[in-house]
Amino acid sequence: MLFDSHAHIDDEKFAMEQDNIVARALANEVTGIINVGACMESSRRSLELSRKYPQVYAAVGIHPHDAKEAKRKDYEQLALWAAEPKVVAIGEIGLDYYYDFSPRDVQEVVFVRQLEVARQCNKPVIIHDRDAHQDTMHILKHEGKGVCGVLHCFSGSLEMAKELMKMGFYISFGGPITFKNSVKLKEIACQVPLDRLLVETDSPYLTPHPYRGKRNEPAYVRIVAEEIARLRNMDLTELARITSDNVRKLFRIPPVGN
Repeated sequence: MLFDSHAHIDDEKFAMEQDNIVARALANEVTGIINVGACMESSRRSLELSRKYPQVYAAVGIHPHDAKEAKRKDYEQLALWAAEPKVVAIGEIGLDYYYDFSPRDVQEVVFVRQLEVARQCNKPVIIHDRDAHQDTMHILKHEGKGVCGVLHCFSGSLEMAKELMKMGFYISFGGPITFKNSVKLKEIACQVPLDRLLVETDSPYLTPHPYRGKRNEPAYVRIVAEEIARLRNMDLTELARITSDNVRKLFRIPPVGN
């Protein structure tokens, strides 16, 4: 049984298709999906999806792209949403220096403020880090004390991964692990301890090979898991069990049937 630890099935690319998306995920033995917010509106939609589908859990947060739109009242609302039983994390939050859709100083302020919300609510965080490794690490080390979580769709170095794991973080891999040119990423995926490993899709983005260029969806997390199992010379069933257990441990999601 697989668990997609990071998806955006509230995205407009899935408009009115969520029933089919969830059904296809279940058909591929994906029994859990964390739908991750990127702004206040998508966080609200994420919460609604978690109420509708037993398999879907929600994360609420403001992505660095939308940091420039953040208001003081938003942090209060995130904390209120975090009290909902199926809201399992604050995310996705962090820094994106690739697009710089929000000024970097604003991204940093909003990132730190949401770490405070997570600490206040005793929730793990889902971290977005693109071309901002040094500042992401600096903020987590100095402003993230007492907060655990995951670096989603990890793109850093092995040294960075080791530092994060010392701090209590998990490392998650998505579609790029299947790309032929992702040599270093494949090497890192082989060296992350199994008890700190997660798999994800980030759907509808970062579609794995052989569907690259098409819309991604939670069912394809199986392809990600198959590639990591191949790289580590493991049975897929065992990798699926371990990564699903890791998701449930990090996000405090009860086992199926409980």
